[in-house]
Amino acid sequence: MKQLLIILVIFIGFFSCGRKNEFKPRDFNTIEVETILEDSILSIRAITMLDSNSLAFAANHNTYGLYNIKSDKWLVSEHQYDSLPLEFRSVAHTKSDFYMLTVGNPALLFKTTDSGTMGLVYEEHHPNVFYDAMDFWNDQEGIAIGDSIDGCLSVIVTRNGGQTWAKLSCNDLPKAEANEGAFAASNTNIAIVGDKTWVATTAGRVYYSPDKGHTWEVFETPITKEKETEGIYSIAFYDELNGFAIGGDYTKPEGNSANKIRTHDGGKTWELVAQNQNPGYRSCVQYMPNREGAELIAVGFKGVDYSNDSGSTWKHLSEEGFYTIRFLNDSVAYAAGKGRISKLTFK
Repeated sequence: MKQLLIILVIFIGFFSCGRKNEFKPRDFNTIEVETILEDSILSIRAITMLDSNSLAFAANHNTYGLYNIKSDKWLVSEHQYDSLPLEFRSVAHTKSDFYMLTVGNPALLFKTTDSGTMGLVYEEHHPNVFYDAMDFWNDQEGIAIGDSIDGCLSVIVTRNGGQTWAKLSCNDLPKAEANEGAFAASNTNIAIVGDKTWVATTAGRVYYSPDKGHTWEVFETPITKEKETEGIYSIAFYDELNGFAIGGDYTKPEGNSANKIRTHDGGKTWELVAQNQNPGYRSCVQYMPNREGAELIAVGFKGVDYSNDSGSTWKHLSEEGFYTIRFLNDSVAYAAGKGRISKLTFK
């Protein structure tokens, strides 16, 4: 009898602890929006959290900047290079450096130097060159992706902390579909978890590398992709298995058919979710951190939407329009769009 009681106590204690620590998704209803930078001439599609106290961005009109969260101070500059009008839609960072990459011809990639200025580390000239997104696996190895040239996506990689970059040969990449590229809408065409990398394209395909860009394969998805303005605009992975992608057609932003897809097997297969339900076109989707892959935020110029069931259903939280978003923690984020960057607090 005594032994039976001990087993019963252990059994009850185990399940009590399980219930106590059981994850419960939240249910946000509103967003507090505080604009922290405003400039009507800027279109800001690339931001990154350098750390818990710093935000950086790069935009059109040669403009880039750094925000100190604690002091609420901005340092905004214009980078001049051969009198060219520079438009940046890709940014990334390591522990020591900030990177920004132009769209269009020529492609110019700059990084911070020891003097604190931005120095050129990669240059590419081609009538069709157009880079869309950039990210790093670690402080030494990074990747940027762009539209296809000569039959394959443009992929450049660094293995020495961003000092030099090399373009992958088409022999080392899957064959691109006709005019396949990526949408430079929010700097979220690349998702990285550990050594694994996923790249989303205008053709509604997902390129996958398990080894930091050394080898690649490509997976098909059911997202809408018949028109040039359709395809995957943004992709995010919470862990090595669970990912979400969103897109649609920015010329018909209310369209909500076949524009949201989800994977539970690392991107090998994808399913349509929230079919014929809002949101329609969105340019960026991100997982809210430390929420077990259940809570997502999607933003676009038509507003902000929230899901607490891994993207099966969505709630429209705000009409405020943004192009891209990055999280500071599980309830505070920074979003950028036409003419502004704002702090978003979810409530």
